Amino acid sequence: MIKVTYVAHDGTETVIEAEEGTSVMQAAVSNDVDGIVGECGGSMMCATCHCYVDEAWEARTGQRSDDEDEMLEGAASEVTGRSRLSCQIKLDPSLDGLVVHLPEEQL
Repeated sequence: MIKVTYVAHDGTETVIEAEEGTSVMQAAVSNDVDGIVGECGGSMMCATCHCYVDEAWEARTGQRSDDEDEMLEGAASEVTGRSRLSCQIKLDPSLDGLVVHLPEEQL
């Protein structure tokens, strides 16, 4: 199992464990993490799973794709260099302990 910490806008942390191959969005939705909506179910058709990858993990999660950039244009909260769609981050052992920060709003 791979541990992920979700940090809400107010600083509240939720730590969950998920199986390898699960997306950060799927893990959040399956564990009722507030702050990740995942309206499109992970098909990269919305930006309701927007998150900010913690600086310490940024290099390990990879670059966002052009399609991800395009979807993030519709995000409800500010998009930064650390913004990602959590549906596009697949968990593997190298991401055990991953920390993501959640925006103030998704819709």
